[in-house]
Amino acid sequence: MRIAVVGASGAVGQEFLRILEEHNFPCDELLLFGSARSAGQTRTFRGKEIEIKLLQHNDDFKGVDIALVSAGGSVSKEFAQTITKHGTLMIDNSSCYRMDNDVPLVVPEVNAEDALNAPRRIIANPNCTTIQMVVALAALEKVAHIRRVRVATYQSASGAGATAMAELEAQHASLAKGEEPKVEKFAYQLAFNVIPHIDIFTENDYTKEEMKMFNETQKIMHSDIKVSATCVRVPVMRAHSEAIWVEFDRPVSTAEARAAFEAAEGVVVMDNPAEKEYPMPLFIAHKEPVYVGRIREDITDPNCLTFWCVADQIKKGAALNAVQIAEWLIKNKK
Repeated sequence: MRIAVVGASGAVGQEFLRILEEHNFPCDELLLFGSARSAGQTRTFRGKEIEIKLLQHNDDFKGVDIALVSAGGSVSKEFAQTITKHGTLMIDNSSCYRMDNDVPLVVPEVNAEDALNAPRRIIANPNCTTIQMVVALAALEKVAHIRRVRVATYQSASGAGATAMAELEAQHASLAKGEEPKVEKFAYQLAFNVIPHIDIFTENDYTKEEMKMFNETQKIMHSDIKVSATCVRVPVMRAHSEAIWVEFDRPVSTAEARAAFEAAEGVVVMDNPAEKEYPMPLFIAHKEPVYVGRIREDITDPNCLTFWCVADQIKKGAALNAVQIAEWLIKNKK
């Protein structure tokens, strides 16, 4: 089994290496690829130093079984044919191919078998906010059909990459010293602030990030679920939080919802308000599951429930989900 990681020096690329090692992923040879800036650097994997090669239009992917790609949409678009032309399966973390009809959009706990139909040898990893939400929603959909979802996200700096995380740290350091913080990655200072704006605004005044949650949820869940989202960047390092309101086609009790969450793959229930137990990004960072809490009936609508959901953006929201797709395919010998 030969595995390639494209975008090896980025935050998600580094997480790929950690997860492949932690999961004892069946990998006989690992190839690393990056930009001219990172080519020649080395990364450690299973005690060996591996040099990052320059990503080029050549035959470097010949004999590679799976390529885990997280180098941005423009790179994915330019190099997809180069990566897949010899039969390599490309699991792409960018938004480039997510809504293409001939590219499956996969969250293994929800629609793993969609990965079997990848005629272009490309499988898309969904948006981070969508991934953690549909893992939770899929559990509830088994109880009753979901008609509508309203969600407010509280998204960490990691969603904008390693440079964004570094900027948040630098802003706090500057402010602590009484200095003016530098603002480059975000529209405004993120430290001590929240920014209700992620990605660009579309014609309907929703951002692309918010529309991703609408469109991707329907594709992944093969459903007519409608999602109305407000996506907000918050001064948290690497775990996203979401406040979610779910409207069913019938009343669903909190006991039913809790039982569904507890039975669901990849979900951990942390819901004991009396003891102040609920998921928080400070404590969920670096963990693999999707955590849910604050499960309660919506006092304005008998057909609605609301809950709180937290997951590590770099892990389940990006690298882990992609590795889990590969693991499922290997396990099922597809």
